[in-house]
Parts: sequence; C-alpha cells; structure tokens
Amino acid sequence: LLRDLPFWTSIDWKSLPDVEIFNKAFSEVSDNTLYDYMAIYKKSCPQSRKSWKSSRPRYGAVTSFLQSLVTQAEPRFAMFGPGLEELDNSLVRKMMTICNLIYSFFSHVGIGSGVSFQFNNNQKFNILTLYSTTSVERKRAREEQAAVVNKMFYQENSVVGNQQAVHYNVIAQVKKVCEVVDGFIYVANAEAHKKHDRQEELAHILAMIDPTLGPPNRPLLVLSCISQEDVKRIPCVYVAHQLQLNLLNQPWMVQDTVAATLTGLLSGIEWLLEEADCKNTQ
Repeated sequence: LLRDLPFWTSIDWKSLPDVEIFNKAFSEVSDNTLYDYMAIYKKSCPQSRKSWKSSRPRYGAVTSFLQSLVTQAEPRFAMFGPGLEELDNSLVRKMMTICNLIYSFFSHVGIGSGVSFQFNNNQKFNILTLYSTTSVERKRAREEQAAVVNKMFYQENSVVGNQQAVHYNVIAQVKKVCEVVDGFIYVANAEAHKKHDRQEELAHILAMIDPTLGPPNRPLLVLSCISQEDVKRIPCVYVAHQLQLNLLNQPWMVQDTVAATLTGLLSGIEWLLEEADCKNTQ
C-alpha cells in the first residue's frame, strides 16, 4: 500500500485512505482491531475503483434516447486555483487545442465570458475560468516569482476559542458564478519544488463551495497539475490530505494532470460530468 500509493493518478471521496496509515505500525491495534491494510488497498487503488465502476449497470442507450426527447442545458463549471496561474504551461490555452474537446466562446448575461466544450463529440459543457488577477499581473508575478493578492476573495477574521480563524468570502461577481454553476474545478499546483499554502487554498475552496451560494452536493474536481511530464509532482493522495478534502461534504476527486499534454484531464472531466448528471437526476 505505501509502496504503490504515491504512483496512483487519482483518488476520490469514497476511496481516500485515512491519514493515519502513514503513521500506524502494521501490528498496532486501533479500537481493539488490527488495521486491515488489504481492505484499504482494495478500496483505494484505481484498478479496484475502475472494476467497481464497470460492474455497475449501464443505461446509456436509454439515457441517450430520453435525452433526445428533451432539451438539455449545458452543465456549467467554475474553474479556479493557483495551477491556472503559477505553472509554466497554460492549462486553459492547451485545452483550446486538444482534438477531443471542441470549444467555442460565448457569454452568459450578467456573468461574463465562458467557453463551451464538447466532450467526445457528445456531451457539451461550459467552463467559466476565474483568475485571481489580471493577465499582466499574473505574468509579472511568474517572471518575478512573487506572490499576488487574490482579488476573488476578501478576508474576514473571527475568533474560535482562543485562536483567530481566517475566513474568506467571494466578491459579488464571483458569487453570481457560484450561484449558477453545476460544479467546480480547482486547479492545484502539484509541483514538488514549489511552496504551497494549502491552508489558504482550503479556505478559498470553502468560500467557493459555500452551501449558501447553491446546492451543497455539487461535485468538486481537483486537477493536481504540473507543467510538464518531467517535473516532480506531489502524489494525488498527498494533495488530497494537504487540502483536507476529507472535511468536505460533497463528492470530490483529485486527478493528476499535466498542463503541457493534458494527460489525465479527460478522465477528470468524465468523472465531473457523471457526478453533475447524477446530481441533476436526484
């Protein structure tokens, strides 16, 4: 388990192994029972999750026929995160060139520009990309390797017990986006040589998925992104624990992604579309 776990390319809310497995001895007793590492392995490894998924009944033909009888609105997703701005390769720019995604620009009245994609020549969906600063500020920050102030959020401080807690809210324009989207895509910087403030990242995620802004069960796809294949990455299981995604109450998945080649992106998008469709049919 500990040998293979760093090489897994995805992990989700149902399969994330508990953080205690990194610290527990094999023979240690927890709650009067031995830690069942084999059960954890079977639950968590991508191969087992794929076989479980393929064993579920599929109703694709019926669904396609029923969908043809009604007009389906395109699911909309808000995409944000430091991986959009800090990496040497632009994930969004690369998405415009991939052959498996057909895209077109259009605007939502009162919301701003979005990009409409078509997945596998079938499912259409829309992504509204939210940047923390202007393109000029982002370019300058990359060149100078400097931090930028995220203009999407404003900070509110509160006192919990004897400690001061940091809480973020989204600005009015972003709030409008959060109220209408069907899910979220968070692009995390997973490059091992970079410094990451995961606590602040979690605070930003919580501000975006605030249940007062929309349905609480909207899925969150985390793209654990590096610039190119030869960059050393933080394994997706570690990213999930660093971001404390186990604290979230909605479906989520962390998917390893490479900005230069878009490796892993389509697997993540497929999961997100399935989860958003499940949410809409409940």
